[in-house]
Amino acid sequence: MRDTLTIRDAEPADLASVLELYTHLTPNNVPFSLKTAEEIFRKFLVYEGSAILLGEVDGKPVSSCTLVIIPNLTRGGTPYALVENVVTHADSRSRGYGKRILDAASERAWDQGCYKVMLMTGSSARATLDFYERAGFKQTKTGFQKRRAHEVR
Repeated sequence: MRDTLTIRDAEPADLASVLELYTHLTPNNVPFSLKTAEEIFRKFLVYEGSAILLGEVDGKPVSSCTLVIIPNLTRGGTPYALVENVVTHADSRSRGYGKRILDAASERAWDQGCYKVMLMTGSSARATLDFYERAGFKQTKTGFQKRRAHEVR
């Protein structure tokens, strides 16, 4: 029997749990204060339709992803969505939670009128790529990124 996953929008009171969950996203995640997280979260809320989705089992956060709805001046003004920070707690993996949170993000994007949902991964691990394909994402485009050069101190 599968555990019941409840998916909802994260709220300011959830930020400590979200930050803890992000420690399972990447080992080199740079921690910062809850106060800083609250300031960032307030800025995030101005993006209409966007959300940090939080998946819980018995009230415990086990999975999350960030959904950003992006206004668009092409395709007749139809918006698109970007999914980022997809994470499932290491103790809760392989139970379908990640796929279900991505399904919820996609449904939210469709409800907002988006014509596509995009995500990128830095992983080349076959298991990660297979996971995204099982969640309905297809590797049909080539992604590029540019990062600011690290400052030498």
